[in-house]
Amino acid sequence: MSLWLHIIGVGEGGVSELPPALREHIAEAFTVFGPQRLLATVGASTPDVEVHPELVQQRSLQAVARALLYVDDEDITFVEEDLSRVLIEWQAPIENMINQILPLRGSPTVILATGDPMWFGIGATLASRLEPGEFAIHTHPSAFQLAAARLRWPLQNVVTLSLHGRPVEAIQPHILPGNRILALTSDASTADRVADILANRGYGQSMLTALESLGGAAERVVSGIAESFADNAIGDFYVLAIDCVADASAVLLPPVPGLPDEAFISDGQLTKRDVRAATLARLAPHPGALLWDVGAGCGSIGIEWMRAAREARAIAFERDEKRLGFIVDNARALGTPTLEIVAGEAVISLAGKDAPDAIFLGGGVADEKLFEACWTALKPGGRFVANAVTLDGEAALLRRHTQHGGELTRIDIASVDSVGGHQVMRPRLPVTQWAVRKP
Repeated sequence: MSLWLHIIGVGEGGVSELPPALREHIAEAFTVFGPQRLLATVGASTPDVEVHPELVQQRSLQAVARALLYVDDEDITFVEEDLSRVLIEWQAPIENMINQILPLRGSPTVILATGDPMWFGIGATLASRLEPGEFAIHTHPSAFQLAAARLRWPLQNVVTLSLHGRPVEAIQPHILPGNRILALTSDASTADRVADILANRGYGQSMLTALESLGGAAERVVSGIAESFADNAIGDFYVLAIDCVADASAVLLPPVPGLPDEAFISDGQLTKRDVRAATLARLAPHPGALLWDVGAGCGSIGIEWMRAAREARAIAFERDEKRLGFIVDNARALGTPTLEIVAGEAVISLAGKDAPDAIFLGGGVADEKLFEACWTALKPGGRFVANAVTLDGEAALLRRHTQHGGELTRIDIASVDSVGGHQVMRPRLPVTQWAVRKP
């Protein structure tokens, strides 16, 4: 399909500050989408009317794009005149915007976006829905670039993430001593909630900076330490900068697998730290990959998988109601609030889920029906890891190793303890681990 969609990044100055070639795309478009504050800078080219969203999707593309919809009670009239364009304000959630845009394929369309549309923007979202030849991206300096310039922060050393319309707990994996973070925000409350997280993590002396209306006449910068940042009055349009400073007592929770056992709420049903690190190493998290954590316990494997790689996904399957609550709390506290949690008996609950890139079988290791269901669901080339501490579990792993190959490893760990007045190394229960890659 030929080029029909232009996604144009716009700064605080609005459309009038765009180069002539980009303003020409807007002038030629039948339909222009964008937030109200950008549409207001396009110019009064249409009367103040309401565009009915269902009709935008259902009517013929050219007619809808060039029509004004007058809504009088329940009567809707199309006036098919030679009009320059229809302006449509988009509203969350983003799927609604996409459902309005895609039916206009082939009709000259413009989307106005703030900053760089490919940096946590609508361009990045639509890139997975459209063919490359259908749309063009016209970037503008992003809020991240402008913020880094104001702060004199080398951008290549800064974590950039979006908390806009997303759980603020997503910041948790990035809270590390010396780390610098730039985050897009939802509204004024985002900064206060981030400040609370920092204070609770032992990072109360971290410096927070709200950079409002960057690049515009109303640009404003407000700074303060996390533990008292709520005293600052800020607006809703800003980038939040965080310069992480750890207190002496702050616990380090890096993205490297093997978090302290104490970082998880559990009833003891937990893959212990050293074994967990070895397990994650063989599961091999990578960007965008999906893990099934079957018999998830408190969710430690799935949570660490998601922390270890960009946009890695995980599904935690668990039947125990109390442990399901632990998974929810741990995922929120450790920065993986999008962890999918599925309750119920494992074989039944697996049905209909996306095929995984890796599976960790932490419970029911000796259950042959469960293993077969998991092995069948696993993608070709996917990794399968199972840990056993019981004899029947070990026997099952030995049989599967004989049939499917892979690595069979005994993990023996001992830690210091006291006997009388002497120190000894007390062995823990050995763990037999089977790791295999599906042909």
